[in-house]
Amino acid sequence: MSDFFNSGWSWYVIAIVVGGLAFCLFVLMVASKTKPMAADNTTGHIWDEDLRELNNPLPRWWLWLFIITVIFAAVYLALYPGLGSSQGAFNWSSRGQYEAEQEKARAAMAPVYAKYVTMTAEQLAQDPAAMGIGERLFVNTCAGCHGSDARGGKGFPNLTDTDWLYGGSHDTIKQTITGGRQGMMPPMAEAIGGGENVRNVANYVLSLSGSPHNAVYAQLGKEKFTTVCAACHGADGKGNQAMGAPNLTDKVWLHGWGEQAIMNMVNNGKTNVMPAHASRLNPEQIHVLAAYVWSLSNKGGAATPAQ
Repeated sequence: MSDFFNSGWSWYVIAIVVGGLAFCLFVLMVASKTKPMAADNTTGHIWDEDLRELNNPLPRWWLWLFIITVIFAAVYLALYPGLGSSQGAFNWSSRGQYEAEQEKARAAMAPVYAKYVTMTAEQLAQDPAAMGIGERLFVNTCAGCHGSDARGGKGFPNLTDTDWLYGGSHDTIKQTITGGRQGMMPPMAEAIGGGENVRNVANYVLSLSGSPHNAVYAQLGKEKFTTVCAACHGADGKGNQAMGAPNLTDKVWLHGWGEQAIMNMVNNGKTNVMPAHASRLNPEQIHVLAAYVWSLSNKGGAATPAQ
């Protein structure tokens, strides 16, 4: 509960917890006392003519069990989090336990990764055991977006081809996994004049890759592309890996293909985020994982992962 935005909520929770325990003790005290309700020690309720409800006190074992429960709750709250933002005497937290378990796992795996630290991507790609580890890291970490076969999908890059937004070297892939990436295509409709200019530019973009397009519209859109879009994608449309600007001359379309898809991109823009994994994977794991990803688009230098 350390994420409370002010101390008032912490005291609110403390009041509820302490009040609940106090109420339990109050109920216990009331229930432990015998209060005659009739001369024959009954509540006065009768069912089926002769079935009477007695007013006997609770069994002692039940009362002691209730007392032990309240004492246990008080001791637990003193040792562990529960009273508002208090961490308890043991200063325990689920985050702390998770990090401790992660550190223990890393220490246990350190000898396994030690021999891979100095190996290049080419050497790792030839090591079936390293590729087996890389494959499992990929499935557990990356497959949720890129797919178990690494072929991606709409909005998620295919990692098995040679089309790289930021570059496909081992070091660049390591940087991407470690720090993540944020690619942004700003809305450009106003910059190119909107209306038919958007349609014309979309057709010119299609022409760069030899995709079906309207040649007249494409010719009209060339000037706008050269004066506006070339700043990121280059005058030849081959992109800029330093900026993450895609190559428009191939037939790889990350967010959809066709005139309408390109017009939507120009009109609305797009922001894509690849999250950083430095807090989830250690440098040794990233080194092996990056080599596995590198091997996916360099089939000639990759070994078959060990089963």
